[in-house]
Amino acid sequence: MPLENRDADHGIRRIAADIVIIGAGLSGLVAAATAYAAGKTVAVLDQEPEASVGGQAHWSFGGLFMVNTPEQRRLGVKDSAGLAMSDWLASASFDRSEDRAAREWAEAYVHFASGEKRAWLRSLGVGIFPLVQWAERGGYGPQGHGNTVPRFHVTWGTGPAIVEPFLAKVLEGVAAGKVSLHFRHRALSLTTTAGRVTGVSGEVLEPSTAVRGQASGRVAVGSFEATADAVVVTTGGIGGNHATVRQQWPGNSAPDYMLSGVPASVDGEFLSAAISAGGAVVNGDRMWHYPEGIHNYDPVWPNHGIRILPGPSSLWLDAEGRQLPAPLFPGFDSLGALRHIVRTGHGYSWFVLNRTIALKELALSGSEQNPDLTGKDVRLLASRLRPTSDTPIQRFLDKGIDFLQASSPSELASRMNHLAGSSLINAAELESLIHARDGQVASGLGKDPQLSAIRAARRFATDKLMRVAPPHRLMDPTHGPLIAIRLSVLTRKSLGGLTTDLRSRVLDKEGRAIPGLYAAGEAAGFGGGGIHGYRALEGTFLGGCLFTGRAAGRDAAASV
Repeated sequence: MPLENRDADHGIRRIAADIVIIGAGLSGLVAAATAYAAGKTVAVLDQEPEASVGGQAHWSFGGLFMVNTPEQRRLGVKDSAGLAMSDWLASASFDRSEDRAAREWAEAYVHFASGEKRAWLRSLGVGIFPLVQWAERGGYGPQGHGNTVPRFHVTWGTGPAIVEPFLAKVLEGVAAGKVSLHFRHRALSLTTTAGRVTGVSGEVLEPSTAVRGQASGRVAVGSFEATADAVVVTTGGIGGNHATVRQQWPGNSAPDYMLSGVPASVDGEFLSAAISAGGAVVNGDRMWHYPEGIHNYDPVWPNHGIRILPGPSSLWLDAEGRQLPAPLFPGFDSLGALRHIVRTGHGYSWFVLNRTIALKELALSGSEQNPDLTGKDVRLLASRLRPTSDTPIQRFLDKGIDFLQASSPSELASRMNHLAGSSLINAAELESLIHARDGQVASGLGKDPQLSAIRAARRFATDKLMRVAPPHRLMDPTHGPLIAIRLSVLTRKSLGGLTTDLRSRVLDKEGRAIPGLYAAGEAAGFGGGGIHGYRALEGTFLGGCLFTGRAAGRDAAASV
């Protein structure tokens, strides 16, 4: 059984279990639930208060990448494992010797996503919203980045519904005396005995009343030592640690100002301990940050940003008012748009749209920004089809500092310049661009590739119903007022991490498994030190935590 006592001579808190898991996020909970179900004793450590159990997954939109599902088929989507694998490899662009393990994970994950994933989740009581979404549409041709078909399945209940069954299993283990949870235990180093990882040591932090996501203190009031036959590292990524993000940013070209899409506790600091134990961390320069971040008007953590999930109709302009080139339309290529914007020398950009497009096409990422889906409220969900004055987007229109409204392009340009503290937006050029775009709409056909993409999107039932507005003139007063939204770079995910084999065992630089040491979730690059390569197809982060966490729990349990 897991036990905890205090050494009378040294005041050290001692913990013992078959398996110790560092991190109580989704991958940690999945690993713990799996190992407990296999009959093992488990101790879970986390530096945050109990309020933050579930980690980033709790805050997520609950998107899951799945292939050839009943939901897709009912919408007329023709998908297959082969097509998904082709899309994955085209997007990942694996080109390094360190990518061997990641590619193996990618192949295994696509097989999982096209096979047992949906049935397994349904057996745990996880439901799927029937309208599949189309993320990362690409636009670079048949062998380029992007999802050929919609694959983004939203969990009914969003992120909390993904966490729920695994947390419930862990709490069952707690009640049975087989699992122990140790919050405010900050792991600092791994213990190795005769070449095998046999435990972890660290600090016991002072109690904290911080609510979920709030920054908690780091004052130590004691120390602990935990012993086990296997240790699983599930400590997450680096998105809350902007110093590390800047250090790892390719070309040292990170913007001067960035929002945080994750709490400050997502600091990546324990990876150094895994490196000291021999683990190989690779692909640190591969990260998945978003260019569509907005300031949360009701922040929970420092510099709290929210990502806009856009439909394709907004004009996307850089800080100087120039339209981003095709195919960098909203929702098509997150990394491509990010790279383009950063190269301009400015860390922000703009969406220009109108009220009709805003209410029809803009969604917000996160469980707290989608109360209908999170609360499984069908009546509230129906309001998405008939936008009212009380929606998350409307609240940002009313309260968000990044949202501007105006009756004319010149007035909008003036307000954009005032917000940015510059004179970069030329009112005449903005008006000319809007009128040219409206002329393309009025033609009924046109040469604008963005309008072609909009019309193509509306051939898909979900987009036509709830994600893409019919093409219309931005200046049509019945669809007004005009709106501009300032978009900042938003930190989110690490794509690299500890190299692992398909059993989630951590590998050293020579590719050998380190006895007793496992890693899962973002700490492992969602598998193999970077399952996504350079680009993600979306809906693959939660799924990566599920897949790698289960593999780690299974093999760790079998090894002890």
